[in-house]
Amino acid sequence: MVRTEIQLFLENVPGQLGKLATLLADERINIDALTIQDASAYVQELFKARGKSLKRIAPAASYGSMRKDSADYALIRLLVNQTDRAVDLLSREGYIFDIVPVIALELQNRPGTLSEMARKFGEEGININYVYGSAMSGEGKALFVFCPEDIDVAARIFKDYGA
Repeated sequence: MVRTEIQLFLENVPGQLGKLATLLADERINIDALTIQDASAYVQELFKARGKSLKRIAPAASYGSMRKDSADYALIRLLVNQTDRAVDLLSREGYIFDIVPVIALELQNRPGTLSEMARKFGEEGININYVYGSAMSGEGKALFVFCPEDIDVAARIFKDYGA
């Protein structure tokens, strides 16, 4: 199922994630999935992508500054149950964010399920930019979020899986 992921930068200091989570909770917006990474790793990937494609995403001089500054931030990716309301709320509160279509799949929590999904992407020639997921041990279901290069083809392949 195609869902909309919200990507935002938070200052990498104690309390920021709690502030974001409280903001959403106070508006009855539930976080269905979340991943956090050091933003400098994200900027490093932009730099690598620029090198591979020879297409500048930002001026070369900006990359050094971006890498230094990005260590002060974390990249948050999340799925919520009320995306439009969350986007409006984050806008009102002055957060800088982006939205990205992703494939969210509710999978059987058993050995081999992730390999089946990853193999389907590969068989269709679709690169996975990133993936995150989780399941509780002993539970029957797991939620995995895939960000494929070709969202339209991926949506057709996985139309029967929901999340």
